[in-house]
Amino acid sequence: MKFKKAAAIGMGTWHMGEEPDKRAQEIKALQTGIEHGLTIIDTAEMYGEGLSEELVGEAIKPFPRDTLTLVTKVYPWHASREKMRLSLEHSLKRLQTDFVDLYLLHWRGDIPLEETVEAFEQLKEEGKLKAWGVSNFDVSDMEELETISTQCATNQVLYNMNNRGIEFDLLPWMHERNMPLMAYTPFGHGDTLKANFVKNPILLELAANHNCSIFQLLLAWCIRSREVITIPKSSNPEHVKANAKALELKLDDEELNLINAIFPQPLHKVPLEVL
Repeated sequence: MKFKKAAAIGMGTWHMGEEPDKRAQEIKALQTGIEHGLTIIDTAEMYGEGLSEELVGEAIKPFPRDTLTLVTKVYPWHASREKMRLSLEHSLKRLQTDFVDLYLLHWRGDIPLEETVEAFEQLKEEGKLKAWGVSNFDVSDMEELETISTQCATNQVLYNMNNRGIEFDLLPWMHERNMPLMAYTPFGHGDTLKANFVKNPILLELAANHNCSIFQLLLAWCIRSREVITIPKSSNPEHVKANAKALELKLDDEELNLINAIFPQPLHKVPLEVL
């Protein structure tokens, strides 16, 4: 799938739409992101049981639909021939659109992949989705999927400086197939990991040299290969603007080597890390 020449940084929406008193600010944040070129918006029927999709649907109203790349996800227990159609129809209603650009299986469940792929392809043929993909799939899952279909557009997984296991096998596997990877949680997860980034003296020095924030540095690192699309989540319009500016930041080989020394590349297979 070609992401409409969209920027390598999009916007995530996990936990957005769940608190009414934050709704106006969250909508403003999404609209600010779109205005600054972050036109890939990622959501899921799981997020707030549809509340995130409703928020996105409201936020995108002022913008031409063909300028946006909407991504949403289906629960694994809804990934059957019968249930996927109903799930997607509900998502489309909440998003206030006739189609999604990318529809992902949120994680692997008990429904056979053959049936899920058949459901994806039927809905694609009907124009309700432009492309389909998966999330939280390891290499063995991707290899099995490839025996069923070669139409998978992407795999969305956890990826940041502290979670680099996919670099050993999954990222090269996708690279060989010219399949972009979508990275969630580029800033890490948990207070301890965030502290490891924010307080790291080497990262602080690199950020100072570029006159940028640690968070912009983390985003620039994540998309350094231009084979990765990352989807940071922020409810703050100013933070979203800052995220967009990270598209202009380039790290040289010396800087990347410094980062590798702190957060080493994997030397062996690491089980896929999932949130």
